[in-house]
Amino acid sequence: MTVTGRFVALLLVGIVPVLVFPHYWVALLWVFGSIILMLADLVAAGSTGAVTLLRLPSAPLRLGESGESTVVVVNTGRRRFRGRIKDSWQPSAGASHNVHDVDLPPGERRTVSTTLTPTRRGDRLALRATVRRPGPLGLAATQHTRLLPGSVRALAPFNSRKHLPSRLARLRQLDGRSAVRIRGQGTEFDSLRDYVEGDDVRSIDWRATARRSSVVVRTWQPEKDRHIILVLDTSRTSAGRVGDAPRLDAAMDAALLLTALAAHAGDRVDLLAGDRIIHRRVVGVGRTSILGQFVNAMTGLEPALLEADWPLLAAEVTKISRQRALVVLLTPVEPAAVEESLLAPLSVLAQRHKVIVASVRDPALDEMAGRRDDAEEVYQAAAAARTLTLRARTETALGRIGVDVVDAEPEALPAALADRYLALKSRGLL
Repeated sequence: MTVTGRFVALLLVGIVPVLVFPHYWVALLWVFGSIILMLADLVAAGSTGAVTLLRLPSAPLRLGESGESTVVVVNTGRRRFRGRIKDSWQPSAGASHNVHDVDLPPGERRTVSTTLTPTRRGDRLALRATVRRPGPLGLAATQHTRLLPGSVRALAPFNSRKHLPSRLARLRQLDGRSAVRIRGQGTEFDSLRDYVEGDDVRSIDWRATARRSSVVVRTWQPEKDRHIILVLDTSRTSAGRVGDAPRLDAAMDAALLLTALAAHAGDRVDLLAGDRIIHRRVVGVGRTSILGQFVNAMTGLEPALLEADWPLLAAEVTKISRQRALVVLLTPVEPAAVEESLLAPLSVLAQRHKVIVASVRDPALDEMAGRRDDAEEVYQAAAAARTLTLRARTETALGRIGVDVVDAEPEALPAALADRYLALKSRGLL
C-alpha cells in the first residue's frame, strides 16, 4: 500500500478543529478518523493482482535515436481498473513519459508506450514495472512492483556514414579508369587493347601482338576480392576518453566506414575484437549483410582495464588468413604499450601482410602544446610536447618495419582510414 498527498492534506486540515477546540482528544479523534477513512479507501481500491502486464520486444536503435517500448495491460478482474503504471528502465536507457494513467474496463486490454533515447551503446535493460490502484477517495492506493524484464539494443551510431558517398564516388572513378591503368604487383588483368603512344612498353602482350597486325597492350584494374582483417583493441588504452566518448567508439566508427567501403569494392572483411581474450570473431559473412553483422557484434563491446595480449591477437589473425591480407589494427599509438607488447607481433605480421595501425589522436594535446600564457600552461605545454614527440618516434619505429600509421582525431579518423585504403587499392598494394 501507499498513502497519497490527499491523506497528508487531510491530517493537516485537522489543525483547524484543534485550534478551535484545543483538547488532545480532538487531535486523536481527527487522526483516528483520518486513518479509518484511509483504510476504508484502501479496501475499496481493490487488488492490483487482476492486472496483467506483458512487454513486447523493442526494435534496435542507433545511439542518439528515439524509439518506444510497448507494454500490454490486461484487466482480468471483474472490476474496472483506474490506476497508474510506471515502466522502470535503467537511467542510460533515457526513458521518458514512462508513467501512464490507465482506465481499463474488465476483460479488456490497452497498450502503453515509453519513449526511449539511449545515451550509451549496448543493451539497455528494464527490470520492473509498478502498478498503483488508488481508492475512490484518493487517500491511499494498493501498489505492487513486479518483474517485467525487457531490453532495447542501442547500436553504434555510425556517424561516419556521411563520408561514404564521396568515397564510393572515388572508388567508382578508380574502377572506371581507362587508358593506362596502374600497373604493379597485385593488380588484376582486365583486357587487351591497341597500343597508343605513351603506353608503358612493359604492358605489351607479345603473344597477342604476334597474332595480330598491331601492337597490343594489357590493361589492369584495381584488385577485387582482397581480404581485409579488422582487429579492434578493447584493452585499457581504448578506454581513454577523447571528448565525450571513449577511443573505442571512434575506432568502431572508422571500422564501420572501412567495412562499408570495402564491401562495395568487392573485398572480403573479417572482424576480431579482444584484449586478453577474443570477445568477438565475425568471419566469412556475406557482403550484403556484413555491415549489420558488424554493428551487432560491436554493440556489446566495452573497454576492459587490462593489457592487450597482442601475440594472441596476432595468432588469431594468422588463423583467419595465411594468405596476404590487409590487417587494420584499431588501437591507440601509445608509446609504452607499443614498445612493450605490440612491436614484436607487428614485425611478424608485417612480413606476411600489409598492416595499418589506425589510432585515435587526442586534439587536446595540440591545444596544450600551443598555450603558454602562464607558468602552469608552460609546464602543460612541455608535457604535451614530450608526449607528441614520443608518439612521433613510435610512428617512425612502426614505419621502419613496414607498418602504415593513420593517426587522426576522432571525427577525422574514419575518412583518413578510408582514404588510405583507397590509396593502397589504387597502387595495387593490397
